[in-house]
Amino acid sequence: MEDFKAIAKEVLELEAKELLNAAGMIGNEIGVATNLIANIKGKLIVTGVGKSGLIGAKIAATLASTGTSSFFLHPTEAMHGDLGMVGKDDAVLAISYSGESEELIKILPHIKRFDIPLIGMARSRESSLGHYSDVFLPLHIEKEACPLDAAPTCSTTLTLALGDALAVCLMKKKNFQKEDFASFHPGGSLGKRLFVKVKDLMLTKELPIIHKTTKLKEAILKMSEGRLGNVLITDQNNHLIAVLSDGDLRRALMRDDFSMDATAYEYATKSPKKLDDETLLASDALAFIEKYKIQLVAITDKVGVLKGVLHIHDLVEAGIK
Repeated sequence: MEDFKAIAKEVLELEAKELLNAAGMIGNEIGVATNLIANIKGKLIVTGVGKSGLIGAKIAATLASTGTSSFFLHPTEAMHGDLGMVGKDDAVLAISYSGESEELIKILPHIKRFDIPLIGMARSRESSLGHYSDVFLPLHIEKEACPLDAAPTCSTTLTLALGDALAVCLMKKKNFQKEDFASFHPGGSLGKRLFVKVKDLMLTKELPIIHKTTKLKEAILKMSEGRLGNVLITDQNNHLIAVLSDGDLRRALMRDDFSMDATAYEYATKSPKKLDDETLLASDALAFIEKYKIQLVAITDKVGVLKGVLHIHDLVEAGIK
């Protein structure tokens, strides 16, 4: 019986070895390519066929999401009208491990007619793609992980990794920050962490608010109606002065002097945890809640007037992490 665990381990180790070998052979051409792409006024067009095309599409997507305007163009479609997408201010990144992919090679003379820079990724500078390239990024591997040394495995892994390296170089060149990344991913977790504010999620209507003189039995009814597990206690000027939680209520039941006719304020938490800036990021509010191990935080203005509340469940449902 085949030892698939050993086979999988061998594949990963071989691909890792090929990546490390290639890393040791990186030359100045990566810097030349980075500066070239960073200085174009148009887009970087990535092209390739087969497995190289699939890798190229991913590289284009990575570049686009990290601040380099880019899209993937299939060579066959290019030969049937899509070359019109290529502009005089663009550059092209062409990928072919062999450097001889027929569909790709056919479009290279037409790309050169546009007099725009061509960056090539291939095994050999002496390949057709290598000869057409203004900047050449070599793909050095000794063998594929495929036992037949036929299916692209190590070569596609290296191509993808080199594309990632190029994207990171461009991020460094452009001083691309996490705020920039989030602006391209407003629906992602990072976008939510950087853009969603407390005011976007806090509850402001039908809050379970009671006065300092409210009896405990009335406060319990208010707590049940509010469905937040808390009641907010304010003074006559709507300043937050205490919060009665279900935990406070359970602790009160253990007291010898417990009375339903006492005020809720007597058993409440005075000087409760609160935030006085509704423009804070929701992610900061979540960190605050987790730090103090509470489920709900009151939101006030700078002088303590109650504005709303933010519950941990609302943060979780909004995808804030």
